[in-house]
Amino acid sequence: MVEPLKPGEARKLINYILKNGDVTYSRPHAIERMEEREMDTSDCINILRGGKVREGEYENGSWRYRVETPRMAVVVTFIDEDELMIVTAWREKR
Repeated sequence: MVEPLKPGEARKLINYILKNGDVTYSRPHAIERMEEREMDTSDCINILRGGKVREGEYENGSWRYRVETPRMAVVVTFIDEDELMIVTAWREKR
């Protein structure tokens, strides 16, 4: 896998990982942010399934991709072709 991925490529990889791979969570950061914002793992999976993928941004040594819906968002990084990690998650302000 050569990064950065275009949003369409990232979408395909996310879909593949959701069906065939593993979704992990940055500990403790992502878990703490989800608790603070009253989100759970099913919220994150639903965002990954239906959200819009944005252009990758290079931060802290890895490419990160924001996936967002009108109400919530997650940032993911790809560990490899079979695993992605949710770095953080939040609810959009109303």
